Formats: sequence, structure tokens, C-alpha cells
Amino acid sequence: MCALAACSKEPPPAPAPPAPSSGTPAPSAPAPAADAKLAFVVEGRPVRELTLAELRRDLPTETLTVFDPYYKKPKTFRALRFADVWRLGFDGAPEDAGVAPGELLLRAKDGYTVPLRPPLSTEPGAYLAYEDVEVPGWEPIGPQRANPAPFYLVWREPGQQSLETHPRPWQLATIERASFERTFPHTVPTGEPPGSLAFVGFGLFRDRCARCHAINREGGRVGPELNVPKNVLEYRTAAEVKAYVRDPLSLRYGNMPPHPDLREADLDALVGYLAAMKTRKFDPDGQPKKP
Repeated sequence: MCALAACSKEPPPAPAPPAPSSGTPAPSAPAPAADAKLAFVVEGRPVRELTLAELRRDLPTETLTVFDPYYKKPKTFRALRFADVWRLGFDGAPEDAGVAPGELLLRAKDGYTVPLRPPLSTEPGAYLAYEDVEVPGWEPIGPQRANPAPFYLVWREPGQQSLETHPRPWQLATIERASFERTFPHTVPTGEPPGSLAFVGFGLFRDRCARCHAINREGGRVGPELNVPKNVLEYRTAAEVKAYVRDPLSLRYGNMPPHPDLREADLDALVGYLAAMKTRKFDPDGQPKKP
């Protein structure tokens, strides 16, 4: 089943060997911080925090060797099954009729925000890595050479290697059970008919763009805000926006990845959504206009 992944159950940690009786002791590799915390939130209300030590106590660790598209090579991690992690975190928490089972927002320390909706949130193959087996203290990741600790979402199966369909947030700090539309109401093109170009584009923004970008100060905080104080279409043409989304590195160097899988119809829908949001600005952080 795991053509690109070698999976094995991890036995309980063995006690450290005694230090040599003479000479200089060999340096030990940094261990993952047992007190690293993962917060669980329901619609903005904290439910609990679990430390890595508590997660490891209640859930089995597995060792995975998988191809990682950020590192561009096979990597070996110690990890916990992701669905087991969030189910444990929300165990006993009150249900909310407005939130679909398994509808999650994953929030990283740097503001990266990933909506994860069913069936993706329950898809087999998702793991929460807490240790890089090959590089003590984690090999740096991404353009910023960040440390992925304390938690990094990885995927095991060969068909789960696309960063677009299977996001991989690192430095994960919070798992929230929440409706995207209720958490970020000012990203919704209210008043547009269902099935319109604006709503199709909103679905793409929610699932693909909101990880990094905000509309009306709601969404991710890694990339630029797209609607306030000026909508991106107020200083870039639709053709320029589509060209940049498809292949940003052809225009300027930066951290935004290319999106070669997006069809022309998808790009038209995104532009339609941005155009609709020009008349739906909400800027809680903006300066009041002078009379």
C-alpha cells in the first residue's frame, strides 16, 4: 500500500544508555520537547491543550519514511495519526450544528491558516510529525529555512504528495473545529447568487488561497491582504493577476508557489470573486476617513 512510504510501529522509548566511565561522553541528539503544546479550539472557544508527552502517552507513535515535496526528497519522521490527534483533542467538546464533522482550521505560529474540510480531514495517510529522525532538531524547511517544530502535518500515500490538494502546515499550534464562513464572514461574497462566478471563486479562495492571504483582514497572514485598503484589481489588471497566480516566479521572486493545475475557468472565477469583493470592503484595522 505504501509505495513511497515505509511505515512501522514505534516501540516505547528505550532508556538512555549510561555515560562512558572515562573519556568525553558522546553528545546526545536533541529530543523533541515533551512540553510542546497543541491547542484545540471550537469556534473561537478554547477546549484544551495537550502536550507532546500527553499525545504520545495516549496515541501510538509510528515511524514514516515518505517523499516530502518541500524537502524534495524522502524524509523519515516520528508521527501520530492526524485523525486520532484531533479526535482526542475534541473528545467531550460540545458539538455545533453549524460545523460539519471534521471541518477544521489549522493555524500555524506564523499565521498560516489552512482550512481542512471532510473528507480530507479524515483521509487515511495524514500524520502529525513531531520529530525529524534523520536531522536532530529538524532540518530547516521552506524558503525561510524555518524549523517545523513542534508539529508538521505530513502525508503518507503516493497520491497525497501535491501541496495544493494535501497541504502541509508546519509549526502547527492550533487545531480549531470551525466553519470557515462563520469564522471569516467578511470573505463571503454575500448577495451573489449560489453557483455564480463569484461563489465559485470564493470556494477556490477558501480552499487554496486563504492559507496565506486575507480578504478584509480575515484569513491567512503570511501573504498580502487582497481587498483592503485597495483590492488587488484596483492596481493590477485581471490578466496580470491571472498570470501571477499561475506562475508568480515568472514575474518576481517570492514565496508564492505556482499553480499550474488551475484552469483558465478557475482563474476567471478567482478574478470574478475578487471583483465582487471590491464592493464588499470591511477594514477593522483601517484608519477612519476624514470628513
